[in-house]
Amino acid sequence: MFLHLDINKQGGDMIGKKQALINEQTSPLQRIMWSYDANDPLKRTFENNICAFHIGNGYFLSVAHNLRLQAGYFRSIDEEIYKKEIFSKLDGSQNRFLDQHYFVDDYTHKRYLNTNDQTHLQTITNILKQKRFDTRWATLAAKKICRPYLVLHFKNNLFYNDPGLTLQFDASHIMYEPAIHKHTFLVEVELVKAFYGADIALYRTVNAPKEILDKIPHLDVNYDFLDETVDKLSCLQSSPTYPTGRLLNEAKIEGMLDHFNVFIDDVGGNYLLEGYRYLIKGYFRFGSSGAPYVVYDTIQDKYMVNAIQSEASGIQFSIKNDQEGNIQYINAIASPLSVIKNELEQYIGNR
Repeated sequence: MFLHLDINKQGGDMIGKKQALINEQTSPLQRIMWSYDANDPLKRTFENNICAFHIGNGYFLSVAHNLRLQAGYFRSIDEEIYKKEIFSKLDGSQNRFLDQHYFVDDYTHKRYLNTNDQTHLQTITNILKQKRFDTRWATLAAKKICRPYLVLHFKNNLFYNDPGLTLQFDASHIMYEPAIHKHTFLVEVELVKAFYGADIALYRTVNAPKEILDKIPHLDVNYDFLDETVDKLSCLQSSPTYPTGRLLNEAKIEGMLDHFNVFIDDVGGNYLLEGYRYLIKGYFRFGSSGAPYVVYDTIQDKYMVNAIQSEASGIQFSIKNDQEGNIQYINAIASPLSVIKNELEQYIGNR
């Protein structure tokens, strides 16, 4: 039995239901991060942090626009990939520069970055860009240079307070992070489908037993296309101060649009963000792309996800009609899940 039942029956009151959406033990909101060397605690690093939420059976939704952003450089890479795709394209000085800033481990047969100097990193980025080496996150994951992981934080060292499930984790996928006073658990995920035009990405967990998936709280999907008459829309997102916290705040649909925007992709070619969207009024934290907009279903007596935070809206305040230095976004653009209803149901079924 999935924990969304606990979410929507806690205390039998709305305050309890809302608190359950933000509590670490009952919230469906998590984060996905790309990790280099996830199984090696000494070399492991994390990047490309994005909101994601569980919709059941190990499937998670987030945005798609971060997938085609370029990392610029890599933290580590298999020597075989390096020799095949990079080394042969470099001139002598470029080879010497990369050899200077990546050391080769004879045991793992990988190269590891050994500098944090921003000038050096920019030079590496320029070399890789010149040689047309694809550092988009989707490509890095596809080549297993780095992989996306679901990142779950808990105050104690148990996975949802369950000792038995905790023992099912590889010890390298559990860590204590002193800076945030949290115990972190990693669950590997893979990209199932990126709906780039809708700015929605579907992931699923891999290498995790069903008992672990069933323990992660989830939201059922509401495919209604809503309008400004709806007054029970809320955004479940990262807290204003730190992304490990959660915030549930009121959001208002101010209008609807047939969206059109161009996403710049220098490697794979630009693509269009288009289709129906909500124009949202209400607080949204930068870094909360992928956050769910939830509605309370009075018939089913539970919160359901209806849309996903996609972009900041270009509607702005202006001071003396001068935008430079005075940009203050007051609206967001959300993608209703109705725009991918047919495709999504092919993966998760009609539920």
